[in-house]
Amino acid sequence: MANAIVEKAKERFEHSYQSLGREFGSIRAGRANASLLDRIEVEYYGAPTPLNQLASITVPEARVLLVSPYDKSSLKDIEHAINASDLGINPANDGSVIRLVIPALTEETRRELAKEVKKVGENAKIAVRNIRRDAMDEAKKAEKSKEISEDELKSLEKDIQKATDDAVKHIDDMTANKEKELLEV
Repeated sequence: MANAIVEKAKERFEHSYQSLGREFGSIRAGRANASLLDRIEVEYYGAPTPLNQLASITVPEARVLLVSPYDKSSLKDIEHAINASDLGINPANDGSVIRLVIPALTEETRRELAKEVKKVGENAKIAVRNIRRDAMDEAKKAEKSKEISEDELKSLEKDIQKATDDAVKHIDDMTANKEKELLEV
């Protein structure tokens, strides 16, 4: 019972890391990265469809993304969706593919993005603390219903806290790495 609570919390921490990684992937760092386009949906035959299902996205150069639609008739729709997104990059349509040239970041933009990264990291830590709270509540309920003893509860609380501390450190490392990547010129 006790181990199940800790394992469940660790599994939820893992989901937080994955979510944070996706979030960081969508923050552009002056380099081309196909995950920049993950959140873009294209109106395709009347249905919003993720861009990565309509086209292959490649990185031919360090600051260029190449979007090659599987269906050439969707080129205009893809271009429109990229223009309408919050990316801030103008697509260049040559009739068969779309090129996105990622502009070099200014110092000011880098600092703004670093602040954004910190905020996203903080939100991930809040999620981790909420997971810890849920695990602690579950442990206390188990003790109240006499499934575990008071000593086991104390031990379990220590295990949960250690797992939480490890998760927070992992998030701090991920945040620091993303900030470093952003601030590199």
